Amino acid sequence: MNDCIFCKIITGDIPSTRVYRDAQAIAFRDINPAAPTHILIVPIKHLDSVNVIGAADEPLMGHLFSIAKQLAAQEGVADDGYRLILNTGAHAGQTVPHLHLHLLGGAPMKHPMG
Repeated sequence: MNDCIFCKIITGDIPSTRVYRDAQAIAFRDINPAAPTHILIVPIKHLDSVNVIGAADEPLMGHLFSIAKQLAAQEGVADDGYRLILNTGAHAGQTVPHLHLHLLGGAPMKHPMG
């Protein structure tokens, strides 16, 4: 998509601090971090949100979570704990219409869900 900020990051048209890339996904540091470790894990394939994924996307979704596990270990937050957030839609806080997984870790975080 020509106007998608994450697609522009994937193509390199917008710079990012990349921490991971393979044929299916890219991961980079959030420019407005909500935690000491805040990484966005984004599929290369443009998917607007969870609402558009199909059966063919199930391996990709699993891959995103595998990347999250790997990055949590790499960032040193795996043992103490980290949060994975995947927002779907504006009311849930999705601000970029390209499916992405937030990896948050670091100092103890408060969360309304406990």
